[in-house]
Amino acid sequence: MSQPHSSKPTSTIFSSVPSPQWTLLFLLFLCTVGFYTLHLPNSAAAFSNVRNALRFRNIYLSFATNSTVSAYLRALTLHPHLAGTHPALQTARFVYSHFADLGLRTHTVQYRALLSYPLHASLSAHFSDGSSRELPLVEPGGAGAEVVRPYHAYSPSGAVTGAQAVYVNLGREEDYRALRRVGVDVKGCVAVVRRGEESRGGVVGRAAEEGAVAVLMYTEGESMGGVERGTVMKGLGDPLTPGWGGVEGGEALDLEDSQILNRFPKIPSMPISPEVAYSILRSLEGPPMPHHWRGDALGPQPGRVGPGPTLLNFTYLAEKKIATIHNVFAIIRGSEEPDRYVLLGNHRDAWTYGAVDPNSGTAVLLDIARRYALMMRQGWRPRRTIVLCSWDAEEFGMIGSTEWVEQNLLNLGSKVVAYLNVDCAVQGPGFFAGATPQLDNLIIEVAKKVQDPDSESMTIYDNWMITNKVINVQRLSGVDSDFAPLLQHAGVPSVDLYYGRDFPVYHTAFDSYNWMTNHGDPLFQRHVAVAGVWGLLALHLADDPILPFNYVSYTEQLWNYTNLLRNLVKVNVSLHPITASIQELASAAKEAEEEAKKLREEETNSEFLVLKKRALNDRLMLAERGFLDADGLQGRQWFKHLVYGPRGDSESKLIFFPGIADAISASTRMKRKEGEAAIQHEIWRVARAIERASSALRGGIFTEK
Repeated sequence: MSQPHSSKPTSTIFSSVPSPQWTLLFLLFLCTVGFYTLHLPNSAAAFSNVRNALRFRNIYLSFATNSTVSAYLRALTLHPHLAGTHPALQTARFVYSHFADLGLRTHTVQYRALLSYPLHASLSAHFSDGSSRELPLVEPGGAGAEVVRPYHAYSPSGAVTGAQAVYVNLGREEDYRALRRVGVDVKGCVAVVRRGEESRGGVVGRAAEEGAVAVLMYTEGESMGGVERGTVMKGLGDPLTPGWGGVEGGEALDLEDSQILNRFPKIPSMPISPEVAYSILRSLEGPPMPHHWRGDALGPQPGRVGPGPTLLNFTYLAEKKIATIHNVFAIIRGSEEPDRYVLLGNHRDAWTYGAVDPNSGTAVLLDIARRYALMMRQGWRPRRTIVLCSWDAEEFGMIGSTEWVEQNLLNLGSKVVAYLNVDCAVQGPGFFAGATPQLDNLIIEVAKKVQDPDSESMTIYDNWMITNKVINVQRLSGVDSDFAPLLQHAGVPSVDLYYGRDFPVYHTAFDSYNWMTNHGDPLFQRHVAVAGVWGLLALHLADDPILPFNYVSYTEQLWNYTNLLRNLVKVNVSLHPITASIQELASAAKEAEEEAKKLREEETNSEFLVLKKRALNDRLMLAERGFLDADGLQGRQWFKHLVYGPRGDSESKLIFFPGIADAISASTRMKRKEGEAAIQHEIWRVARAIERASSALRGGIFTEK
């Protein structure tokens, strides 16, 4: 069986080491000469190429088979495959062999990363009536010995004895304020938290700031007694190599380095089942629980928040260790622009069996590889290079994708056209898409070509419209999956696709093939639909002579953001810098659209036209990089994108302009003039970013009058 190699873990696709200046200039000269000396097709051949692209897109859709995707998912989920374990390596070998057996050029890139595993945990409750009980921290039924017990990765070890339990709802700042108003102090207590939208690490960190000694976190809606695992580490990537790839023999920080310790919580935490949580919550006394804190399961019961009188004993012992992780790549070299890359990515590692998260996406990726290989046998070659990416250790904090992005940042910035991500391909019914706005129109057009899996007479687009009344492409401001390092650190235009919003076995031992066949997608039609959209998007981006990017859509989205911002900024804060920069981008976007239209209408492919198309495509590709800022977001410098990125304040409702959102939140704790100046500075930073995008789209250094 083909398997990942064990040589030095450096990418065989890109190199992260920049060439000397003279070498770069020489290579650019050779590229220019090469384009002038290409054998260029005449008008008839150009028309034939367009027909060929359409024919192969139809062929791609015709190769769909539900049973094949089902077989892939079955093979991927026979065993749990937590990153850094031997079963995870076996899964990497399976994916590698699949790509290689199809005849695709296949590579593995390895990294050394700090991962975290549980060794021991116990929880007991002592109630006011004098009784005591050991509370289970494992899942019943289907959780076999090979499944890792529920835990929070990177939680510190710790022991708590005789601490009062207190309920803090979702663990937000507003929840602690509400507790203080009724005289509840959480210092020295074990905080019981209902899982919300904020990151686990953020919730645990805030509990520590409030004086809690441990956190027990439960998720409503988990079925069959399942318990939701997850990470509590701040940030993305290997904590020992912040900002650079964790290659063998490379630099790594010490475990006791303050930069590392600041990424981990100060108090232990543990996920628990809803049943265990309710047994604690129903025993609490103290002030009454606000009605909206009760959640679904507690229902109309009045409930109280504590603290106590129930006392908890909690022990957790963890192990952090260096492990080898494996990214697997399949490369289909472009025939005309091999130095331009379209990336399709999915992470492979799972907390347990991973039938939904993430291997519904992995199965689809394997099927796309199969279809592309069949097309190659019929004579297809993409214009640009396609790379299929199978990431490792995503569940620990997007580690595999982040290390690769950090290692290859320079070449990614200059050569990657777009990144198309699928994590959980199928969670249930309903199609969802997220993207940077220049890709909206392409997603809509592709959705019109793929049959809806739940309605025979409709396309995905038709059902999308009926369900939502309007096409709503979401934005990628969160750090939910592997698009985050590609977009928010490297500035690569990105897409994220999936079916179904939530599923009740998320990160539990019951995320299995049986659950998928009984509940998620019994006939695997939704998997086939995701494969259709994902694969066609890549074919357009790889084969269209002019990249199908529309920055007019981006401009419209920025105008909408600015109008929403008007209601949030103070009178003495001016939005004029942003509005002026958006006007410039609108003008540049319109010019690019007109240029693209003219080039598409040209019937011949002269040397000059080929170079013009290449130049326009590079401008369309690079414009997204303009939204990056070298200094990054305040307090989160690794995140460079000033339009889309994670919020620093979990209570902020803004899902755009994260630097401005943070400044608005921080201004409430500052003197008025100081707060206004901080907001204005962030507005100027965004304006400059938009100006950089405009300049990249126009392609010139000097503005022509």
